[in-house]
Amino acid sequence: MKTTIKVALADDHNLFRKGVEEILADFDNVEVLYSVHNGRELITQITNKGILPDVCLLDINMPELNGFETAAQIKVKWPGINILAVSVYDSEHTILSMLRAGAGGYVLKDTQPAMLRLAIESLHQHGFYCSELVNGRLLHQALTQGSAEPGVALTANETRFLKLCCSELTYKEIAEMMELSHRTIDGYRDNLFDKLNLKSRTGLVIYALKKGIATIDEYS
Repeated sequence: MKTTIKVALADDHNLFRKGVEEILADFDNVEVLYSVHNGRELITQITNKGILPDVCLLDINMPELNGFETAAQIKVKWPGINILAVSVYDSEHTILSMLRAGAGGYVLKDTQPAMLRLAIESLHQHGFYCSELVNGRLLHQALTQGSAEPGVALTANETRFLKLCCSELTYKEIAEMMELSHRTIDGYRDNLFDKLNLKSRTGLVIYALKKGIATIDEYS
């Protein structure tokens, strides 16, 4: 018997939100608890009704509370709720900002229903989901897709580098902060890609958050 995944949806575009509701209604293992216009309404609904969703689907640009603010508040109030950002934006800055705010996954609004279902299921089961983004940018390595083995050993400098990857610093700025050459920092990055079986900075951020090397509010 399949477990029913309780989902909440916050998006200020009514037509899009209604369309997603119809898609979710076709999933035999998903129940929509709340469907609201913005983040403040979502937090109010959860607070007043007291039933926690397993996964919240959040738009980024919303009145009252945007996606970043909503994700951050949810993670403070109800850390067990998983958050999936659903947006038209595919910039690395936006993706990393949502991850730092507490999102465990990020998909674009033109995602196919089957991929949306996969994202929701992965978040519910593992706490993270990564998807291929447009323009060649990727969110790699969900926990079920090649995360590192538990016994992987990191050096002190690799750990510090991972923490700094969760900031908005460029690799050049990270090198300056660590008082190392840019080439050395590139070496740390490439070694970690190999050691952790990752392919992007976003993957490094996800790993650091999952392993507690960095926290969602450390660089917010």
